[in-house]
Amino acid sequence: MTKTRSRRQLHPVAVAFLTLLLLLSYGCFFAARWFVTVYGRIGFDSILFTLQSSLDGVQSGLVQSLLLRGALPTVICTALSCAILMMLRKLPVRRWVSILTSIALSVGLLGYAAVDVELTDYIWQMLSHSHLYENEYVAPDSVEITFPEEKRNLVYIMLESMETTYLSEELGGASDVNLIPELTELAQEGINFSHNDSVGGFHATNGASWTIGSIVAQTAGIPLKTPEGVDDWQNGYGKEGIFLPGAASITNILDDAGYYTSFLCGSDASFGGRKTYYLTHGMDKIYDIYTARKDGIVPKDYFVWWGMEDLHLFEYARQELTAISQQDEPFAFTMLTVDTHHIGGYQCAYCTDEYEETYEQSISCSSRQVMEFVEWLKQQPFYENTTVIITGDHLSMDNGYFQRNVDEDYDRMVYNCILNSPITTDNTKNREYCAVDLFPTTLAALGCTIEGDRLGLGTNLFSNVPTLAEKWGYDRFNSELGKASDYYIAHFHNVPEA
Repeated sequence: MTKTRSRRQLHPVAVAFLTLLLLLSYGCFFAARWFVTVYGRIGFDSILFTLQSSLDGVQSGLVQSLLLRGALPTVICTALSCAILMMLRKLPVRRWVSILTSIALSVGLLGYAAVDVELTDYIWQMLSHSHLYENEYVAPDSVEITFPEEKRNLVYIMLESMETTYLSEELGGASDVNLIPELTELAQEGINFSHNDSVGGFHATNGASWTIGSIVAQTAGIPLKTPEGVDDWQNGYGKEGIFLPGAASITNILDDAGYYTSFLCGSDASFGGRKTYYLTHGMDKIYDIYTARKDGIVPKDYFVWWGMEDLHLFEYARQELTAISQQDEPFAFTMLTVDTHHIGGYQCAYCTDEYEETYEQSISCSSRQVMEFVEWLKQQPFYENTTVIITGDHLSMDNGYFQRNVDEDYDRMVYNCILNSPITTDNTKNREYCAVDLFPTTLAALGCTIEGDRLGLGTNLFSNVPTLAEKWGYDRFNSELGKASDYYIAHFHNVPEA
């Protein structure tokens, strides 16, 4: 009798444990399914970054989508599974059947989720150590960077999710029609470093497959890696304090050269640690949805999509560039668009209805707005001494759109072009390069000479020096970027000694 009562007393504990195990397992499974369905497979490092950083400023629609397609089915499936397991109690072997079934189901769900979000690949990479930085990283303070006597201004336009996939098939893209004719024209007018003989772009890589990762890669020549071994990892990922304090970025270099530097986005600049990253590296001024409200660009309570749509962003950019250009020092103005963000993009007042897919309408509208902005720039007195760089941040994460419209074997690339550069090169076609190469290339496009033509892990694309992707092959280089690195932690995450 005592033994039977003891088993009955343990039963609620066992039920609670199995219920929690199933809840966790279903939660991981459906969250993984949601992430891959919405974003595609962009690497576990991007997920880890999101989990470790602040979600301030995230689009509310994404949160609602996760709750609807992640949390709701988790609760429903857990309840159904528990009901079935309770029914199994009526069998002679009820306890062992319930326990083993629950454990097997949980292991299967967790295993599937781990593979789905590429956690297994990430763990394998973290167990492998790379000496890439020891052998190939070029610290900006270790080489001579010479500016021209008359320093050039920089307008750097980073376009959300802009890739050459949107070109028509006859131009090398994957679309039935060219969704970005204006950006195509700009690429043909200026300098477009291409992976093919037509208008093309650059590879996405580990640590640069989402916005802040690509920002770090394009401005500091290194990918954004999760901070294993960093005691205060919140600071390392921009929740507060400092962000990659040991990394030297182009903002640091321009600041030391006497430039006035500023960054503009239409969302909350704090999202993803962007504000902290730029302030850590010497940015003078940051504009976002909150400063736009104060400056009268939008009403005090205005908020759509991620903050404000790009038509207001470009209006704000015109206003601030007009004021900044009146200052005595050269300027570097960086802006980040948002309307082409997944899911489906944002349809503003400038969008047309000529395409069936709303995402295509946003992409096309973005192309037109960029052209209008560039035409405005060309009419400004400061344009003659200004280099304009237009680039995507990363490949689009609107996974559903690409599943519906693009062959899965198509090699997607990120868009880029350089306008009004004081130098040129014939070495623009059939290149293998990545976001890290834009770091030295941007300085070269300002007329700077760089000793050795390499900075960070990047190579000046105007030179004849091969990029690391060309030297090693893209697959091997990308694999090395994903591996653990003691050098990265010691030199970039930690505050440099005085």
